[in-house]
Amino acid sequence: MYRKFSADNIFNGFEILHGQVLITDAVGKIIDLVAEKKAGDGVEKLKGMLCPGFINCHCHLELSHMKGLVLKNTGLTEFVLKVVNDRHLAYRQAGFDEDQILEAVEKAEDEMIQNGIVAVGDICNNIISIPQKSKKRLPYHNFIEASGFPPSLAQNRFNKAVAIIDLYAASLPANSIVPHAPYSVSPQLFGLINDFEGNDILTIHNQESRSENEFFEKGTGKLLGMYEKMGIDISFYKPPGLSSLQTWFPRFTKGQTVIAVHNTFTSEQDIEFSKMQTKNPKLKTFFCLCPGANLYISNVLPDVNMLIQQGCEMVLGTDSLASNDQLNILEEIKTLHHNFSELNITALLQWATSNGSRALGMDETLGSF
Repeated sequence: MYRKFSADNIFNGFEILHGQVLITDAVGKIIDLVAEKKAGDGVEKLKGMLCPGFINCHCHLELSHMKGLVLKNTGLTEFVLKVVNDRHLAYRQAGFDEDQILEAVEKAEDEMIQNGIVAVGDICNNIISIPQKSKKRLPYHNFIEASGFPPSLAQNRFNKAVAIIDLYAASLPANSIVPHAPYSVSPQLFGLINDFEGNDILTIHNQESRSENEFFEKGTGKLLGMYEKMGIDISFYKPPGLSSLQTWFPRFTKGQTVIAVHNTFTSEQDIEFSKMQTKNPKLKTFFCLCPGANLYISNVLPDVNMLIQQGCEMVLGTDSLASNDQLNILEEIKTLHHNFSELNITALLQWATSNGSRALGMDETLGSF
């Protein structure tokens, strides 16, 4: 039993095609893509474009209960403080219990499926999303996040991440331990993450604010106030005098795939630096854009044209419902096109499909026809 579909055009994950018919089996598995004249009878003709399902390379499903609880345009440091300090307080004050958090997670997954998302790279700090993910409605790569800037915390924080990843691995196949951000992970903790066996796909929040670069270049800026408010003593810290990316990038030495997320204040010099460091042919670096979250938190977007001109491999993410109004990759594409009208629609769709599947190691089954 086969189904045949045609449309005004078909995007196959790499290019836009005309006069083609997509053939699937009864449950929707792609069988072939053939010329219209070879397709025979029974073709279902659709308006618009047929496209592979979208890959959401950066999400925080566990924060879904925080939708609307964080004010817009407060800046990154205030956003981080709100999430770190209030992620549990917020739902208690709002009258949420654990069942309602689980319900918010399920509703968020429903939203992604409804919006054509077929796979997710999801940041995890706890095990709250395991029951939903174990239903296997979507494939996830679970990025178990480790953080702790004081070096003395490294082993303890890493041990906690290992305990969490073991619980994910009991029912879910794709998992990694990853650093939260350059400003929240010590060199010692980076080393433990880098050396962890099987950590082949990594992700990191990168250069989401101007203050992040200032902290690494000069040891000044708003991040100092954030540490003070969080009661973290960083008197040990000496700024390396390099940008954030140039500080963390060399810490990954095992030929991993690395997804750098946000990149709002990534410079041309940073990209050139990453190219010089990427001597291992197995190493892949993807730059993930989350424009909806960038506008929500700080109302600033990355220099997308520079990233393109530098030949960066791009993917897309929604971030969380704490920092976005929706989990919808198509809306992220629209936001980028609205703000960068010169962007090629073929490139945008490729970022959302075949590039995303490669970044998450799912390209054998997803991302293209």
